[in-house]
Amino acid sequence: MKKLHIFLLKSYIGPFVMTFFISLFLLLMQFLWKYIDDLVGKGLEGIVILELMMYAAVNLIPMALPLAILLSSIMTFGNLGENYELVALKSSGISLQRIMLPLIIVSMLISVGAFYFSNNIMPITNLKFRSILHDVRKQRPELSIKEGQFYNGIDGYSIRVGKKNKKTNMMYDLMIYDHTKKEGNTNVTVADSGNMHLIDSSRYMILKLYDGKKYERLEEPAKNRRQKTYPFQRDYFKEEIILFELSGFGFERSDESLWKDNYEMLNVKQLQFTIDSLKLALVDKKMSFTKNVFISHYFRREIKVDSLKTDSLLKLKNIYVNTDSLYNSLEVSKKQRIVEMALNYARATKSYIYTSTDDIQYRKEWISKFFIEWHRKFTLSISCIILFFIGAPLGAIIRKGGLGMPAVVSVLFFILYYIISITGEKFSKEGVLLPAEGMWMSTAILLPLGIFLTYKATTDSVIFDITTYLEPVKKILNKVFKSKI
Repeated sequence: MKKLHIFLLKSYIGPFVMTFFISLFLLLMQFLWKYIDDLVGKGLEGIVILELMMYAAVNLIPMALPLAILLSSIMTFGNLGENYELVALKSSGISLQRIMLPLIIVSMLISVGAFYFSNNIMPITNLKFRSILHDVRKQRPELSIKEGQFYNGIDGYSIRVGKKNKKTNMMYDLMIYDHTKKEGNTNVTVADSGNMHLIDSSRYMILKLYDGKKYERLEEPAKNRRQKTYPFQRDYFKEEIILFELSGFGFERSDESLWKDNYEMLNVKQLQFTIDSLKLALVDKKMSFTKNVFISHYFRREIKVDSLKTDSLLKLKNIYVNTDSLYNSLEVSKKQRIVEMALNYARATKSYIYTSTDDIQYRKEWISKFFIEWHRKFTLSISCIILFFIGAPLGAIIRKGGLGMPAVVSVLFFILYYIISITGEKFSKEGVLLPAEGMWMSTAILLPLGIFLTYKATTDSVIFDITTYLEPVKKILNKVFKSKI
């Protein structure tokens, strides 16, 4: 039996290592395709790009590992079935579960290693990756401006570009808000076209504009609000140059402590501690909101008097105060003032309720993200075991080795697993499902599938033979025709 275990381990380890690095390479190519605009043309050193790719590759291991286990298990048992080695082992009285036992132990060890990696290594690599990616994106801000979106990466300016021509580096339909004076939208420039380029070793960026207008509000002497006229100046130009200082846009390493409290940079213990702290803060926020609504808004008193003495005096004199008659006895001007004050109080209360509700909802969503990351630490390791119990029986059933049929089948099942996982995570973030329900949804769906496939492989059922499913239909049709005859 030891020789059999060694034989199975040798048959499994080789395909597992190969498929793992193939999967990691493909995922890394997808990463480069996604972030190619942030890397190309920014004058980055090779060591910086290699460091970024190294951390990206480490972060992609949670996706490559389940795919490698699924593909390698299908290949291993497919080769055994194709070469009739699996049939020989079964005919000698060894069950499929006994054959799978050493690989089950290996999958469990990989699962434990995956949890250790996700809990201890991933937070560190996530922190490094996010920090370097943030620093890379700060390089060459003119390349970060997207069409039809306002870009606020340059302090004091908000720039919008309608269209960009990547070949000529020309931009069209530009709108620039100058907020350097911190007075709001008082200085606006609109231009038909323009281009950007860097000078003085990327310390400055020149924006050259063509055929545009500039609107600027002029300063007035100190006046009352009703007396102000708000004059502005309109200038037309054929060509104008704006100089931006980019001293903060050189490639400089940011302080990693800025991201260290993010949910992706914490382990299970830190996540649990943060979740408890956020829950307590949420309870305090709700209590403070309730207290403020009733005391400061709903039971608001404009004239502060000793209400206890007043109420006691009214009770002693048996005086009943009718607010309607009291209101009707007032003059029209006072009634209007009271109505205006009441409306102002109502609007302020409504605004406070909406703001507090949004704040509470944001806090709940933020707590859900920490819960999602907490569950992700465990779902990664469990998925390795479940996908093995899907791949090994599938390989025994289809009896095809190599990278042909196993690759197709494993990719289909991995896409199914990935879609279910992403859907559950999205539902959790949107509040449709609880974080535990959303993150474990893929496990709940694929676990019965793994049990079913293992049972079918144990009983030598041919689930991919179409005649197996057409036979009951043929029997029903034969009965129908005989009854008619």
